[in-house]
Amino acid sequence: MKRAAVAFTGPSNSGKTTLIEKIAKKLIQTNQVAIIKNDPKDKAIFDIEGKDSYKFSKTGAETVVVSPTRTTYFSQKSKSLEELIAMIKDFDYLLVEGLKTLPLPRVAIFRQKIEESYFPYIKAIAIDESVDTSLYQIPKDIAVLNLNDTDEIIVWIKENAKKV
Repeated sequence: MKRAAVAFTGPSNSGKTTLIEKIAKKLIQTNQVAIIKNDPKDKAIFDIEGKDSYKFSKTGAETVVVSPTRTTYFSQKSKSLEELIAMIKDFDYLLVEGLKTLPLPRVAIFRQKIEESYFPYIKAIAIDESVDTSLYQIPKDIAVLNLNDTDEIIVWIKENAKKV
C-alpha cells in the first residue's frame, strides 16, 4: 500500500471535481483510491428527508448506515487529516478536493485565467488551452500540467504526492 495523498484546489467551476473523477477512474484500475471533498458552505445533502438514516443523522449523533454494498458514516464533527486517514485506512492514493489548510501537495485548476494568489500554496497548476501562460510569471517551482492530459497529471501525482 502506497498511502500517498494530494490535494486539488481552484476557483468554483474550474473543473476540480471532473478532474478528480477522471484521475480516480484511472487510478482505481490498479490501486485503492479514496476521495475527500470539502463542503465549505455545508450544503451537501446525503440522504432523503423522512428516511430513517436522515432522522438519525439529524439527532447530532455519529451515525453509521450499513448495507450489503456500502457503509455510510454521518459525522457531526469536523475531522483532521489524520482522523480522516485513520477512518479510511485502506488506500493507495487519497485525492482531496479543497481543504486548503491541509498540509498536502496541491494542484490548482484554472480556466481562462490564473489566479496568482494561489501560488504560495500550490506545487502545480493544471490548465487548458484557454489560459495564455505568457501573461503570467509562474514560479519555476510550480509545474504546469495539461488539464486535459489525465495521464500526465497522474505521473505528477505519483512523483509528488505526500506519503501519509
